[in-house]
Amino acid sequence: MKRVVFNQKGGVGKSTITCNLAAISAKSGLRTLVVDLDPQGNSTQYLLGKSGDELEVGLADFFDQTLNFKLRSKKTEDLIYSTSYENLYVLPSHPSLEEMQSKLESRYKIFKLRDSLNELKNFDQIFIDTPPSLNFYSRSALIAADSVLIPFDCDNFSRRALYTLMENLEEIRGDHNSSLKLEGIVVNQFQARASLPQQLVTEMLDEGLPLLEPYLSSSVKIKESHEQSRPMIDMDPSHKITQQFQALFERIQQSSEQSTGQRRIA
Repeated sequence: MKRVVFNQKGGVGKSTITCNLAAISAKSGLRTLVVDLDPQGNSTQYLLGKSGDELEVGLADFFDQTLNFKLRSKKTEDLIYSTSYENLYVLPSHPSLEEMQSKLESRYKIFKLRDSLNELKNFDQIFIDTPPSLNFYSRSALIAADSVLIPFDCDNFSRRALYTLMENLEEIRGDHNSSLKLEGIVVNQFQARASLPQQLVTEMLDEGLPLLEPYLSSSVKIKESHEQSRPMIDMDPSHKITQQFQALFERIQQSSEQSTGQRRIA
């Protein structure tokens, strides 16, 4: 299963959601890979405790090889790092991804990530973190993925951007990846006692948007988790936000298994 976590708006919790769901997936016994396509490298730092430019290899090498033929090119599995957590691995980002983007786009390397991830047969789950824009890397991720999770941080700007984002997903589905499924919208930074988040969520449900429960609460523990480079399932398994991530993972995993079963029956 390959999931991309994507929103064109920054600061909505993409990396936090990606890494915490992936860590729970690994904890449950599934061999799990995080692909960090964001040049900022937040998922890389979160799970490895190092930035991309501190690492010897990573996604920059993968994309560089698509631009420059090499007799001894590295296999994708040789660019992957194990974390300190059992079953959890990272294909790390690098700041140089930013400057590579225009060359990759002009030479139409948009399907290379899909082909490479399809060859990785030894992972049960792949989570893909993306930049906060619809660019070459996020398009590559959406073409490569089976499903997409959209983080939503409960404000009106995010809500307005959401409709454009969903239209863009439909275009990707129509042009490049007909099997791409919108798995749902992950409500993040939810404050149950505040009126605006409650109002926005109610209106979105009335519109039929696929909001996933539970909604993720706002918590200072998340910042501590970032600083310590420790996902919540490791740092504080009993915390409320950890339990919400756990329940969210169980929900999307159950939905995925049911969908797979239906396809097999068909």
